Amino acid sequence: MFTGIVEELGTVRSFAKRGAVHQLAVDCRKVIEGTSIGDSIAVNGVCLTVVEVGAASLVFEVMAETARVTGIGALRMSEKVNLERSLKLGDRVSGHFVLGHVDCVGVIRSKKIARGNFVFDIAIPQEFFKWIILKGSIAVDGISLTISGRRSDTFAVYIIPHTLKNTTLGFKGPSDKVNIEIDMLAKKDRI
Repeated sequence: MFTGIVEELGTVRSFAKRGAVHQLAVDCRKVIEGTSIGDSIAVNGVCLTVVEVGAASLVFEVMAETARVTGIGALRMSEKVNLERSLKLGDRVSGHFVLGHVDCVGVIRSKKIARGNFVFDIAIPQEFFKWIILKGSIAVDGISLTISGRRSDTFAVYIIPHTLKNTTLGFKGPSDKVNIEIDMLAKKDRI
């Protein structure tokens, strides 16, 4: 389980098929601290298991299904990714509870400035809109955000400058894909 508070921007070193799985290597510094083989790390909001710890990188195995249904399968060498270590009992929860189980892939429709703030409009498949609640939480590429608007085919999130600077959203814009995990509390009463 995670909180949606990105700890570090990592850089994809490699992503290649190795037998029945893909192997993803990510260069990073901060999330290596205290990380062991078998630990869970959220990579762009996808919970992955560490299979190798290097001096300045982590290696993950990615199932073909995970690569297919999330944005992980489209990662390219040198691309930035959001990284977060799993929550430990007793830690503060600064965002919201994020499982690392992506519900769908969304597409950024617009990135604009409104009232001096960046606003992203994101389209998702229609069947997920029953869980899009104004002022509710949502994880976009593993980032805990608050839903600030809803239209028939998109939802909106405001992005503060700190988040724009310290996450992949600073690099993304219209037509880019993002992993979406809907808040489990929003789902609880609407399944």
